[in-house]
Parts: sequence; C-alpha cells; structure tokens
Amino acid sequence: MADLSCNVAGIKAPNPFWLASAPPTDKLYNVERAFRAGWGGVVWKTLGIDPPIVNVSSRYGAVHYNGQRMMGLNNLELITDRPLEDNLKEIKQIKKDWPDRAVVVSLMVPCTEKDWKYILKKIEDTDCDGVELNFGCPHGMSERGMGSAVGQVPEYIEMVTRWVKESSDLPCLVKLTPNVTDICHAARAANAGGADGVSLINTVNSIVSVDLDLMAPEPTIDGKGSHGGYCGPAVKPMALFMVTEIAKDPETSNLPISAIGGISNWRDATEFIVMGAGGVQVCTAAMHYGFKIVDDMIDGLTNWMNEKGYQTLEDFRGAAVQNVKQWQYLNLKYDVKARIDQSTCINCGLCYISCEDASHQAIRETKANGSRHFEVIDDECVGCNLCMFACPVPGCISMERVDSGTEYQNWTTHPNNPMRVDQN
Repeated sequence: MADLSCNVAGIKAPNPFWLASAPPTDKLYNVERAFRAGWGGVVWKTLGIDPPIVNVSSRYGAVHYNGQRMMGLNNLELITDRPLEDNLKEIKQIKKDWPDRAVVVSLMVPCTEKDWKYILKKIEDTDCDGVELNFGCPHGMSERGMGSAVGQVPEYIEMVTRWVKESSDLPCLVKLTPNVTDICHAARAANAGGADGVSLINTVNSIVSVDLDLMAPEPTIDGKGSHGGYCGPAVKPMALFMVTEIAKDPETSNLPISAIGGISNWRDATEFIVMGAGGVQVCTAAMHYGFKIVDDMIDGLTNWMNEKGYQTLEDFRGAAVQNVKQWQYLNLKYDVKARIDQSTCINCGLCYISCEDASHQAIRETKANGSRHFEVIDDECVGCNLCMFACPVPGCISMERVDSGTEYQNWTTHPNNPMRVDQN
C-alpha cells in the first residue's frame, strides 16, 4: 500500500497536498474544514505587523477560455487584513487540535531586522511547524518594499533569510517570485542565507482583461484597476519549469522544494514531484471546486503509486530531472512522423488546416466520391506534433519513430554548427 506521507524541509505531513497561503487559509474556520476534508497541511495566509492592511472590494479577475472557467485567476488581495493576535491565537488552536497536520505560517514584514525578529518571536509561541517567507507578492505589498520587491533582489533574499535563521529554529521555506529572468539566482540566495527549503511559484504579474466600456483593467474598483497576481491552471507550465531549474541546478539540487502553481489534480501534483518537489501547495483549484478535491488527489496518487509499485514519494521524487536537457544536447538523429488512423478520422480537416497554414504543408487533402481524405507526406513531415494536438479525436493521430534508434548527434557536434566541437 502506498505511503503518501511527506517531509519537506523537516516539516512532516500525512500527505503532500497542502493548501497554499491564500484566502482558503485565512482563519481557523477554513483550516479546520480543510483538515477534516483530508488536506495534509496548510500555509496560513500571510501575516504582517499591525495595524493590518486594508483590502479593496472587487479583488479577482478571471480568464475563461474555450469553455473552461477560471483558466487563470488574477488576484488583487493582499496579506491578511485581520489583527495579528487573532491569527496567532487561531494558529495555536489549530495546531493543538490537529497535531499530525503541517501548519506553516507565511510572513511578510518590512525589510528590517527588528521587524522580522519581532514577529518570529510571536510565531514561535504558536507551536507551528515552520515559516514561509513571502518574497513573492507582486502587488500592493511590493509597492511598500515587501513581497516581490525583496524576491527580485537576491542580496535581500539572502539577508532576510539569514536574519530569520539566526533568530529562530523553525524550519524556514522561502517563497520565490516568478517575476524574474532566472529563478536560480533567487534560489541560490535563499540557500546561501540558510533556508531549509523553497516554495514556488508565487503569482505572476498580470492584467488579465480590460473592460471596454469603462476602459479600465478588470477587476475594476470605482472605475480604476491595477496589476495583480496571476495564478491557476494557466501558470502550471511556468511553475513546472522553474521548479525543474532549481532541482537540476548544482547549487540547489538538494534544496527541498514545495511546489506551487496551477496544481488542480493528482497528475499535476505528481508531475511536480517527479521534477524534484517534496510536496505541493494548492490554492486556485480549492477556490474553484472546494476542499473536497483533495479526495480525488489522494485517491489518484495512491492508485498510481500502487500501479507503478512505488511505496513512498521518495521512490520517484526527482525521477524525471535527469531527462531535462538543454536544447543543444537533444538528439538530432531522432525522427518521428505523423500517422493518421483512417478508421477513426472524422475528416474534419483541422490537421490539414493547421499544417498547411502554420507548419510544413505535410498533409495532403484529396477528395473522392464527395468525401475528403487526409494523408501525411513523409518527406515534408518534421514531426512537430501540431496536427496531433489540433485533432479533436483522441488517438487518431500519433507520432511514429522512423529513425534506426541507434544514432546520436547533438548540436554541439553537428556539421552545421560553426562553433561545433570536433570529435576525434
């Protein structure tokens, strides 16, 4: 039987599914309901120093695409707007009531040593399992010199992380912003400051839409709008890339990772784990579908592990990292061609349109007896996969390997490369 328990940077939980720091984790009532539903842990909504911040009314914007509601969510909400002492009291209570669940407290205070030491002392009294330093919020707080204003400067990340580690024995996760050119610089800085692990990604700076009547970004507050943080399924590819970059970087490859970003089901979570994450955090999916989605996540991951013969998460954590290579090391001798299953083809022509207009004109259209027929021109097909993705019939178009499977050559040694490395 699969064991889903996890240990991320010394923080233990019965399963790897945690709720991220966000509206679902902003009070005792919510967190208690989440634990009853089966979540393995929570990161409490980010705490700050009193007086509490003030949030706007009308806080979320959304991207709906091709029938999918909330493909992406734009969030203008800031850190907790509840008094610090109210949060601390509830954190202490929830940890007392649910000692086996992970309770991590997200923190964001001004970039001064005394403020960090002040709040850390109060956090330690809650008996929580760890802290998460929020260096990622791209709106509202960054204008105050916090959030991503810190997370975009590696020197600040290292400095504040060191303050925290010198002041507290609590496990410390550093939450990274994706609004940078290279996530590894931030991860290395967190590691240098003594962080026990990193969590990523926080939200992506965004304006998701514009009201063409009001001529203002959405969500609109009294006729005006602002940039916010983008999250949800649409950001998963970015998050997966950044997690992978940290996992394969020699300086941070052993740094524990709590993965965040568009995780909606067990498969999403598993993809992050095989790319090096020790656990995952979920927000938008819970906001969309409710806390009970964790049932399907637990069942799905358990069934998959049992099917594959994995007993623990560590049996497959990071298993895919070794297969992530820079482009110049990919095999240029590998060759695939599209194959159309004529028995399932509905002759819609989408494969032909996509290939003819936007690819390599490698699909031939013929007409006979009033019906259309489509076939692949092997000499023109480059194996780009576009037709397969455009096809609405699952499995109708597949990619078949046609090379010998015995040759290997990458760009570093290719004759067309003017900077090639000659092999003797």
